[in-house]
Amino acid sequence: MKILQNSETPIYQQIAAQFRGQILSGRITEGCYLPSIRGLAQELKISVITTMKAYETLAEEGLVTAVQGKGFLVNAQNRELVKEQHLRVVEESLQNAIAAADIAGISSGELIDMLRTLISVPREEK
Repeated sequence: MKILQNSETPIYQQIAAQFRGQILSGRITEGCYLPSIRGLAQELKISVITTMKAYETLAEEGLVTAVQGKGFLVNAQNRELVKEQHLRVVEESLQNAIAAADIAGISSGELIDMLRTLISVPREEK
């Protein structure tokens, strides 16, 4: 797991986003436990409170459930819900790209051409 200390994104959100991606992509499957809060905090050299906040964020989203004395268990994922969550992320990213293009003076046509080019570039397997 990579944490950027100098990022504008809070560390707990970075952790939650990485676990969210792994859960929604199926790399962490239903019934698996996330690393212990203390263990992850030690590994990342961050506060236990920060790690707990990340896990609580995932629990609020329904991705994991706290199990007394055992940690956080990954819940079964509804395929339609997973797709909807991905759509939300894509929409937000595209809105950010449109806003950045506006600031840079990039036309809609140029932005669409950029998207087509990026889609055609082979992507790494994750």
